[in-house]
Amino acid sequence: MKGIVSKVALGVAGTGMAVAVAAVAIGPRVSEWYDGRHQEQASYDSGSQAKAERRSVPAWLPDNASSVKYLMSTTGDDRLLRATLPEGRLPAGCSTGVSGRGPHPLPVSLKAGWFPEGVAAKAVGTCGHYNVTLTGNQLYAWQDGATLQAALRAEHVAKH
Repeated sequence: MKGIVSKVALGVAGTGMAVAVAAVAIGPRVSEWYDGRHQEQASYDSGSQAKAERRSVPAWLPDNASSVKYLMSTTGDDRLLRATLPEGRLPAGCSTGVSGRGPHPLPVSLKAGWFPEGVAAKAVGTCGHYNVTLTGNQLYAWQDGATLQAALRAEHVAKH
């Protein structure tokens, strides 16, 4: 009986080791899968269409913007936005300058093939809680959820 118990224990331990090795080997893939399940991406022909179809698209996006691409985290407030602006200037209500926020005002935690790496270093202003940059008539905007929540808490404290 003692030999059977030892073999069963050894078999269970061996199975546990195999599971642990498999988890380490596939861990990065699972992480990418998990992250991807908590993101929604969409394309729109115009700013007005984007705002009509998705409430989280910022109101400051001009209705006449075209080729709108949008990526959002469903578990937080991280956002990426790209749009073509016919006027080639920041939308009304946006401000230029990113003073007091350092060279990388908001981190860009989301990734999309249509959103260039290193864009945070090129921020030229803000639109609402988004940082923005323009390349010709191409607007790139991003919002970091943690930074947004800190700003909203600070606004709440200032009001009370």
